[in-house]
Amino acid sequence: MPPAMLLLLLKRLATFFATLVVASVVVFAVLELLPGNAAEVILGDTATPEAVAALEAQLGLDRPALQRYLQWAGGLLRGETARSISYDTPTAELLAERLHVTLPLALMAMALTVVLAITLGVYAAARHNRLGDVGVMTLSQIGIAIPNFWFAILLILLFAVQLQWVSAGGFPGWTEDEGGGLLAGIKALLLPALSLALVQAAILARVTRSAVLDVMREDYVRTARAKGLSRRQALLGHVLRNAMIPVLTVAGLQFANLVTGTIVVENVFVLPGIGRLVFQAISNRDLVVVRDVVMLLAALVVLVNLVVDLLYAVVDPRLRHAGA
Repeated sequence: MPPAMLLLLLKRLATFFATLVVASVVVFAVLELLPGNAAEVILGDTATPEAVAALEAQLGLDRPALQRYLQWAGGLLRGETARSISYDTPTAELLAERLHVTLPLALMAMALTVVLAITLGVYAAARHNRLGDVGVMTLSQIGIAIPNFWFAILLILLFAVQLQWVSAGGFPGWTEDEGGGLLAGIKALLLPALSLALVQAAILARVTRSAVLDVMREDYVRTARAKGLSRRQALLGHVLRNAMIPVLTVAGLQFANLVTGTIVVENVFVLPGIGRLVFQAISNRDLVVVRDVVMLLAALVVLVNLVVDLLYAVVDPRLRHAGA
């Protein structure tokens, strides 16, 4: 690895860990600042003082806040987590089980988003102010205006109720032992991924179109055309890569939105993922699970931003040398 790239990587990793520390403090502090006693919130108003005291001792609420934070953060570093109140299972096991659904769902949605957005964005830019451009921009505006849970309901009505090509919800598992398989799992996640991707693709297509149009006005693109390159060759060879910086920025933010946006879609399609877990934890007042799920989502967001920062340097060498 070149020294400049190594230095950039080390700087980004230091920022990554510092951001995780700040995020953990914020997550812990927000739950600490909730009104009332956490044990009373979990057990409800009808709980006896003895039951409240027992749960406080189980959750460690009888210890100072700093000690509880250090114990929680240290447990996360060692891979040890507290037991869920409602499931009586370590939250690490719950999260690992649910990530088998949420992570593939988010990756599928991101792949569909990127393919649709770049294809439509480049197509619209290449036909600027013509019918194709107007059509893409109209569709993207409609996509932005409609929330993803409404797309989910429409897709269920069309493909599950009317055409009966797929089931309306549920997840069969990734292995045949679970009653499913790889193809069955992909098929079950296809509609949820599409409902998530349509809104994000509409946004990213507009960003891609604007970025491509900006680069097409640069002098070096006109020089390339003057040397005999066709519009297609100039677009693919000179324009697209240089237009990727703003596209990567928005795509990184969108992946974080896709992970957190699964909360609603997973409940629409009855998928056993992170989104459904946190929804059930909030309903059951299981603050232990809520805390660890929010921390996991924060870590995923920070990790995605780290990957996007490194991709900047891969796409544009000027940023790599500037960072060094």
